[in-house]
Amino acid sequence: MILLLFGVTVQPMVPPDGYELILGSSIDPQFGPVLLFGLGGELVEVFQDRALGLPPLNTTLARRMMEKTQIYQALKGVRGRQSVDLRGLEKLLVKFSRLVIEQPWIKEIDINPLRVTPSLGHVAEDGTGDAQRHRCAIALDARIILHSADTLAEALPKPAIRPYPHQYETQWTLKTGESVMIRPIQPEDEPLIVAFHRTLSDESVYMRYAHVFKLSGRTAHERLTRICFIDYDHEMALVVEAGAGDERAILAVGRLSQFPGTQTVELSMLVSDRHQHQGIGTQLMKMLIMVAKREKISQIVAEILPENRPMQQLCRRHGFVIERHQLNDMVKAILNLD
Repeated sequence: MILLLFGVTVQPMVPPDGYELILGSSIDPQFGPVLLFGLGGELVEVFQDRALGLPPLNTTLARRMMEKTQIYQALKGVRGRQSVDLRGLEKLLVKFSRLVIEQPWIKEIDINPLRVTPSLGHVAEDGTGDAQRHRCAIALDARIILHSADTLAEALPKPAIRPYPHQYETQWTLKTGESVMIRPIQPEDEPLIVAFHRTLSDESVYMRYAHVFKLSGRTAHERLTRICFIDYDHEMALVVEAGAGDERAILAVGRLSQFPGTQTVELSMLVSDRHQHQGIGTQLMKMLIMVAKREKISQIVAEILPENRPMQQLCRRHGFVIERHQLNDMVKAILNLD
């Protein structure tokens, strides 16, 4: 008998140290795709150290999901052992959740075990470095089950949380020639929103909120959590962002908040003092009206102080009807989209 050998596949030996995790997703009849993270390996059913989450995740939600497990304490480093790459693990969870959202034909998927090891060496942008030879996360086994081929696309389970609406991202150029990004707000924007509020004068704050609102109250974590982490189905906030990397800064915020049980939204806007009179308010207003139309909103309303003439003029230029509020001294701007 002649044995022909055309080639072999050689893979590096998986480091024996580290922790075995499980990362998976399955369909819940009520919530749609549900994510699972926790202790994996052969004893996954014995210890049942796991946490559930709803996709899509961001890095904040991914870290909170990890923190709910007991294995998380070990991942941070115990008994002299180094911590695993927690930020890298966060990003892995975020990408996994995006896979589940972007591929609705996946009925079940799990990676078990997912071997994670302590961070060793530096990883360069191109993936080179010591950690290239000693990767911090390796999928040792995986399983995917798809929905049956006769399933209709419209019958596929929908996620309980609406994914980040990338379609509302757009580049725009200020009158100064600076390029900015107008995009929906994200939970990770909290530090940028804090910095944004520090740029506001007392007059700008009063014109927006119609009362004195101290910086400590505007930047309280409990408040910003609600403002930055929103349900895109019932609220839409757009930010104008300039710069890149550590130099990023938010120049303006515009928000549409839906009144419960109606197709009416309340509009509010705030532009940083040093970036006013550069066309940001006009462009942000155009974007908010466009978003409202695409979201099938029938009416936009805004309550404005009588002395806030610039905001009233901006609303008039975009077709709003201005009238006195019947219940208070505010001015009410109304735009019907039907």
